[in-house]
Amino acid sequence: MSDTVLVPGGRDVRATLDTAASDGGSDATGDGSRADSAVVACPPHPQHGGHRGDERLIAVSDALTDRGIDCLRFDYGDWDEGYGESTDADNAVGWAIERYERVGLFGFSFGATVALVAAASRPELAGVCALAPTARLNSDVDAVAALDDLVDLGVATRILYATRDSTADWAPVVERAEKLGIETRAFESDHFFVGRAGDVGEEAGAFFGSRLENGF
Repeated sequence: MSDTVLVPGGRDVRATLDTAASDGGSDATGDGSRADSAVVACPPHPQHGGHRGDERLIAVSDALTDRGIDCLRFDYGDWDEGYGESTDADNAVGWAIERYERVGLFGFSFGATVALVAAASRPELAGVCALAPTARLNSDVDAVAALDDLVDLGVATRILYATRDSTADWAPVVERAEKLGIETRAFESDHFFVGRAGDVGEEAGAFFGSRLENGF
């Protein structure tokens, strides 16, 4: 079951809430049955066609709802060089934190970088998983530096990347993550994980499941 959500804030941010509840589902208004946990999913670059219907986000959502975890997939507001998009992610996390006991954050490509940056100011998060992140959102916002903040905050983090990825500048993120003891997982794939979306979904689902299902 899915509901449409308008994420509060100064920008027009719309989302789809995929619900895991089997007894009528949750809803966007806060009424009815709802899972205890949710993951907010950040899409890839909006100027390159990224949106909340991205197949990697849907694969992660499917893996999460199978585990009893809701998933909020959102679209960014108007393009703002990465600044507004980070705000969109933070507002979506805020929406989820008001409604769920445990919240995680996921992103793919540009969205993975957004997720890392947003998570660095959200110690309440149960975890953040970044798929094929690039090193920077823009000249001012560094995802590599965000990893140090995440370690300091104690936010569980996992980096997933593709060994044949020639699109994203992922190597600095992975190198820093491994130096900090952050878990990484390599896939023999390209940036778009062609034919591997299900595997990516299961990997992210397992990461969040161990931290959100039982309040780890």
